[in-house]
Amino acid sequence: MIKHTLLLAARRALSLPGLRFFSGGGIIGDVSEWAGSPHLTEQASLYVHWPYCLRRCSYCNFNKYIPRENNNSIMTDCLQRETETLLQLSQVSSITSVFFGGGTPSLAHPSTIAAILETVSRQVNLSDEAEVTLEVNPTPAGKSKLEDFCHAGVNRFSIGVQSLQDNDLKILGRDHSSHQALQTIEEAQRLCPGRVSVDVMFGRPKQSVESWENELSELLRVCDDHVSLYQLTLERGTQLFKQVQRGEATVPAEDVTAEMYQSARKTLHRHGFLQYEVSNFARNNAVSHHNMSYWKGRQYIGVGPGDLLNKMKAVSDECCGRVLTFLSVTGAHGRFVLLGEGGVVREARTQTLEPDVWIREVQQQGHGTRRRIQLGHLELLEEVLVMGMRMTEGINHKHWELFSPQLGLHEVFGKSTDVQELLQSGQLILDDRGLRCSWDGLALLDSILPALLVELETQILQRQQRDHRADGQTQKTSNPQ
Repeated sequence: MIKHTLLLAARRALSLPGLRFFSGGGIIGDVSEWAGSPHLTEQASLYVHWPYCLRRCSYCNFNKYIPRENNNSIMTDCLQRETETLLQLSQVSSITSVFFGGGTPSLAHPSTIAAILETVSRQVNLSDEAEVTLEVNPTPAGKSKLEDFCHAGVNRFSIGVQSLQDNDLKILGRDHSSHQALQTIEEAQRLCPGRVSVDVMFGRPKQSVESWENELSELLRVCDDHVSLYQLTLERGTQLFKQVQRGEATVPAEDVTAEMYQSARKTLHRHGFLQYEVSNFARNNAVSHHNMSYWKGRQYIGVGPGDLLNKMKAVSDECCGRVLTFLSVTGAHGRFVLLGEGGVVREARTQTLEPDVWIREVQQQGHGTRRRIQLGHLELLEEVLVMGMRMTEGINHKHWELFSPQLGLHEVFGKSTDVQELLQSGQLILDDRGLRCSWDGLALLDSILPALLVELETQILQRQQRDHRADGQTQKTSNPQ
């Protein structure tokens, strides 16, 4: 059993917005060890946030706004300017992927997408082969613009299907029908074959395991090579949350949603999809390279108004330890090493939330960054651990050594009693390949992370204390009384 103190420790870590881990203060360890690797500082992915939606879904508390007027032109100018500013501030010479999220970025004019990509290309290298993803709301308007988005430079679509049940779409406040979603998938596959992802949600009101299995099977008959599964979570303040609180709607119990998740994993596997992350499945190697960059701890730059980029949603049942976590993009944020400020310390940067205020700040100073905080060595390793363990491949030794050359995975996690229990239970694997969850363990990730986070902090602090004592002994030897 995971101790209650460990559960509290993980909840503290996972509940921090954007996985910020900022409470530790100064730098722990020699940050030049990990930041000195050129590909860690010269390459980055780019996230561009379009904050506007035509309406707010009943379950959504993301950073999105209903536009009062058509300000596509001014948003385009500001997104270009901030992109240019942040690229100049960084040490980045190559953007490996671009993701346009929101909000509803398919509301943007295709010329906006083209202008931002052109700005990137003027500043740094953006390969013709780089993955450029656009989130699409599968309405007739969204479908009609897909070809123009491709001409603008988009080569991958992520379609927010969410459900193939029209009644459920109405409950969720979506503004498309199941038929329109299927038409959008078909058109997207025609334009970008093999590079279309669909988002689908389970745990919806009145949903049963049987109805979920039938719906997923129907979706898999028409979808492309990438599927993202998300469990509906009730966010405080949303319309759906209030409806459930008043007894006007009910959602499935935790044990039912756990069964839905496991059933979906098996169904996707039978259809040739390999799970490569907690919520993501691909066949024909059609993984999301952009999201992989987050999970592998690489640099990313966030452009546009927003409060968070990485918001870890933890849906857990403490009694049985069942959990599903997922990554959702809710606004612009960033992690990169600044040029000319020592050149080794990665910063976490948070953007201004409100679009109107963000626009004003970009016009005045070239960017809308509200807060800058340097990440210490421990904070960075915590992010590498939490994000890396989401992948089915976990964290290999070579990858960990990029960030922690002096303390390997075996040294950090091999001696802990709590970790040993997880290894012996078969939920966790630590071997010559690295550290990862088993198939069963991945569904219990939030009950595994607490022990790992506590042990990581313990080992890093012990190493710091040993180094401090060794430095003291060296000073005494060199300066005898």
